[in-house]
Amino acid sequence: MSTAECRNVRQLRRYREHSCLTSSWLEVAHFATSPFSARGTAMEFSENTGRKSVWRDRRAIALLMAAMLTTMANATISPALPGLQRLFSEDPWAATLTPLLVVAPSLSVAIFAPFAGLWADRFGRRRLLLLGVALFAIAGSAGLVLPSLSTIFASRLVLGFAVALVMTAQTALIGDYFSGSDRSALTGLQISARNFGGLLFISLAGWLAAVSPRFPFAIYALALVFLPLMYKVIIDRPRPIPTRERSAVGAAAGPSAWRLPFAALATLQALTNMLFFVVPTQLPFFLDARGYDSAVMTGSALALLMLTGGCLALVYARIRPAIGYGGIFTLGYGAMALGFALLVAATAAPMFFAAAALIGAGYALVSPAFVALVLDGVPVSRRGTAGGILTASVFIGQFGSPFLSTPTISAFGYEGLYGGVALLLSAMALVAAGIGSVNRLRLAA
Repeated sequence: MSTAECRNVRQLRRYREHSCLTSSWLEVAHFATSPFSARGTAMEFSENTGRKSVWRDRRAIALLMAAMLTTMANATISPALPGLQRLFSEDPWAATLTPLLVVAPSLSVAIFAPFAGLWADRFGRRRLLLLGVALFAIAGSAGLVLPSLSTIFASRLVLGFAVALVMTAQTALIGDYFSGSDRSALTGLQISARNFGGLLFISLAGWLAAVSPRFPFAIYALALVFLPLMYKVIIDRPRPIPTRERSAVGAAAGPSAWRLPFAALATLQALTNMLFFVVPTQLPFFLDARGYDSAVMTGSALALLMLTGGCLALVYARIRPAIGYGGIFTLGYGAMALGFALLVAATAAPMFFAAAALIGAGYALVSPAFVALVLDGVPVSRRGTAGGILTASVFIGQFGSPFLSTPTISAFGYEGLYGGVALLLSAMALVAAGIGSVNRLRLAA
């Protein structure tokens, strides 16, 4: 037995000792059609998770905790922004820096997530996740005591770096630990965790901000509560032992066959997030222009958007097998298109709420599909890298959204913006339906 094989056997023994599941690991070589290409062979250690529901798997619970942290990063301090600006009113940059406190973590995530993916593949997912969660708690809660707005802004950049570590490791670990229906269930559950966590943390931050604008920063320290469980149950899965058969198949299919389809998925996810974030960035101004109380209406609409998306994501694992990925993207983009079209036609508050619910539901359908397709299609040794790039694409889309929406509003108004987004999403739904039909015909043949 070679040195590499001995090392992998030792890793496998260690994993078995720490795993919370009773089922044994099996090394399986199988020939299957990849969602990305026809190259098809993937030899991985896979486990029989059919004996235990994913809801009862402590590793899944730990990963869902990590998903909740990513939502906490940006918007938690939003209710405290006016108070922070008053607190640091003597700072000449207060008016500029205060709004940037919300988006600063996104900038760091977009920059560092691809590097975090490389580190996850090289050094392991476990240490990356634990380091990210600890740094998240420290950098996030630093605003409680930091003396100036500029130092708080710097801590928010560090917070974004921590989020990049957490999100990248979490995505890779979902692919390492789960497969099939369990993976589909967990990718949907993480969207629910983010949405419901967002509702909880933003509501709590609102109460705390009413006492002191610094108190919402304390919410980030909750990450320390999650660390013990993560430390106990998150173990790096041993890497598959290379075999002669696997190498021959990989060489025949091409080692880089997955890269182009993956790049297309990452680009599509960036575009999807760019279109989706037209709602939180422009809806307050749109409602104000229509004569509504923008603060109350926007808060209610966004709460309904998150609640609807969170509820629908809970049943993603049941919907996806029934209609396939083509159906998921068709239904999701179709719902989003209908929601944006309804914003244009809305004449009363219930219509705005219905539009927000449709957009949230559509986004919650397509978001898990990106993660599932990527984890199914990329090699095991590249899951960290792929997770990092996929994470970066989300935040790049968020950053790009104002650059799309602001010039469009100046040229065509809010109706032109929302109508144009509705048309683009309708076209995307039609393309998804066409691709799904072609795939069904190909399988039938």
